[in-house]
Amino acid sequence: MVRDMAGEILNISNLHVSVEGTEIIKGLSLAISKGEVHAIMGRNGSGKSTLANVLMGHPAYQITSGEISYYGQPLEELEVFERARAGMFLSFQYPSVLPGVKVGTFLKKSIEAVRGEAVKQKDFRNQLKAAMALLDMDRSFLSRYVNDGFSGGEKKRLEILQLVLLQPSLAILDETDSGLDIDALKIVSKGINQVIPQAGCIVITHYQRLLEHVKADYVHVMIDGKIVKSGGPDLAHKLEEQGYDWLEAKA
Repeated sequence: MVRDMAGEILNISNLHVSVEGTEIIKGLSLAISKGEVHAIMGRNGSGKSTLANVLMGHPAYQITSGEISYYGQPLEELEVFERARAGMFLSFQYPSVLPGVKVGTFLKKSIEAVRGEAVKQKDFRNQLKAAMALLDMDRSFLSRYVNDGFSGGEKKRLEILQLVLLQPSLAILDETDSGLDIDALKIVSKGINQVIPQAGCIVITHYQRLLEHVKADYVHVMIDGKIVKSGGPDLAHKLEEQGYDWLEAKA
């Protein structure tokens, strides 16, 4: 895939998505370019995580109509591993536990799988050292098993460590801020901000507090599978103060 690094990364046009015959996304359009942060906010069940899963190719979600293009190429033409290799990254809301797999091994294998080539140990070590310093992570973290016994904050920090190492072109962050205290939130935000200049970013969140540290260019409100309101950072403040009731009529 040839990437136009200065132009549009993702374009979603009139997207409709169903899960087991139930329509979840009901006509969603969105365009994201390099360096842009798009925050998507809304109540539980509004379709935010469904959008994230569709973009990464989860087989349980069926696109019934509409189009998604990534650097101008129809996204449905790409398998999940091809999307990762093309520069797409999803930070999970609920990261999986991998008992018996050490973090250090997992990270190196992940980078090699995404890049499609072996990575020299010295190069990997230098990249990892810099990324862990950015996220204030102790080296002992590498000998632990992936997410096994991790706190919520540790799981999210590992997700962002992967983000920083992989340097994607499109980062999809599904409630990365959930369960984080203020100190962990600041550290995770540092990692997100590190990749923003060269990536488009979708930040799915319930709360305005993440957006105090990660500046959103656009804030979108999802209700009942549709974007009913878009605006700038001030929209997130208004949602924090007034909730979503005043937007229900637009759904």
